[in-house]
Amino acid sequence: MKNIYLLFYYSIAQFLPMQPIPGYKFFYKFRYFLVKNIIKHCGKDVIVKNKAYFGNGSRLSVSDRSQIGQNCRLSGDIILGSDVLMGPDVIIMATSHAYERTDIPINKQGEAEEKPIIIGNDVWIGTRVIILPGVTIGDHSIIAAGSVVTHNIDAYSIVGGVPAKLIRKRI
Repeated sequence: MKNIYLLFYYSIAQFLPMQPIPGYKFFYKFRYFLVKNIIKHCGKDVIVKNKAYFGNGSRLSVSDRSQIGQNCRLSGDIILGSDVLMGPDVIIMATSHAYERTDIPINKQGEAEEKPIIIGNDVWIGTRVIILPGVTIGDHSIIAAGSVVTHNIDAYSIVGGVPAKLIRKRI
């Protein structure tokens, strides 16, 4: 049955429009219904924006009232806490390529060990943020648009840049 939900999501639902197009609430509910039956865990009132990609969803957990952003790409073992806001074009990758050996082309070395990503509660992830494998982002944090997050972020932090650095604390 999961394959049928995946088929409907990737062939139809992901392309349905968002706010402010008339009927957008129905489209949100339709995507939510499908995603709830696809991903590992889906909390209450999750919003899935259009063109979100998460593979087969088997390693994605999303908690209550969180949003999966427009045109995002989520890959690997990822946990999104409650009340997470995600801007468009966000990339969260818990997987990567192996590259240690120089005598073998990178494309022949396979995948590196997967490193789970954990996003805390009440986190705002800005437009076009990239979060790399193994990162944990603490509760109540803000990740500025265009940032590349390569290391753990403490709770109540505002970070930005490439690589992301602490701008200030929220408390």
